[in-house]
Amino acid sequence: MAQAMDWRAIDAHPQFQELHRRKSRFLWTLMIFSVFYYFLLPVGAAYFTDIFRIKVWGPVNVGILFALSEFIVAWAIAFIYARVASRQFDPMAERLVRDADSMRSAA
Repeated sequence: MAQAMDWRAIDAHPQFQELHRRKSRFLWTLMIFSVFYYFLLPVGAAYFTDIFRIKVWGPVNVGILFALSEFIVAWAIAFIYARVASRQFDPMAERLVRDADSMRSAA
């Protein structure tokens, strides 16, 4: 019969606290940047119309390019998160899982 996991011990574990702290700080940073970048489009369209109307190529203007850049930025954020998670957060989580397994077997 499998032993129950002691979730309180895991939550109190210093490695879990460090993982949660680092990941939360990183995610909040990405979220703040993405929200800021997202709201640059309506603010720019409302208050900087002269810049957004500058023609770049044919009917394409700075406003359209900026709007399209929102997609590029979203993909870049996803790529950055995946890269940081695989290099930093996943190894920390794997160590935590190993420690949790030893805590369960020792109980």
